[in-house]
Amino acid sequence: MEKVINVQSIIDKTAVSLSIACIAHCLLLPIAMVALPVLTTVSLEDELFHQLLLIGVLPISIIALTMGCRKHKSWRVVFLGAIGLVILSLTAFFGHDVLGESGEKLATLVGASIIAVGHIRNHRLCNKTVCHQN
Repeated sequence: MEKVINVQSIIDKTAVSLSIACIAHCLLLPIAMVALPVLTTVSLEDELFHQLLLIGVLPISIIALTMGCRKHKSWRVVFLGAIGLVILSLTAFFGHDVLGESGEKLATLVGASIIAVGHIRNHRLCNKTVCHQN
C-alpha cells in the first residue's frame, strides 16, 4: 500500500507542476520574449507546443484523479479536474481561432488553474483517507 501512496502523491504533484508550468508559460513568455530576444526563434507560442504539453497533462491528470477517486470516493474532484481538462483541451485545439490570442490565454489560465486545484484537493483527500484507513 505504501508504494501506491507514493505513486499517487508523485503523480498529483507532477500534474500540479505541469499546470503551474502552463500558467507560467502563458504569463511569463511574452515578458521573456521581450527581455530575451533569442526566445523569438523558438516556437513556444505555436499551437503545436500547447498540444504537445497537453499530451503530457491529459494522461497524468486522468491517472492521478482516477487513482485518487478510488481511495477517497469524491467524484467532485474528478469532475473538477475533468472540467479543467476539457477547457484546456478545447483551448489548445480551437482557442486561438475562436477566442483570439487574449481569450486563448485567459481560457488556458482558467483551465490550468482548475486542474491544479483539482489535483491539490485530490492529494489532500488521498492523504486524509489513507491516514484514516491505517
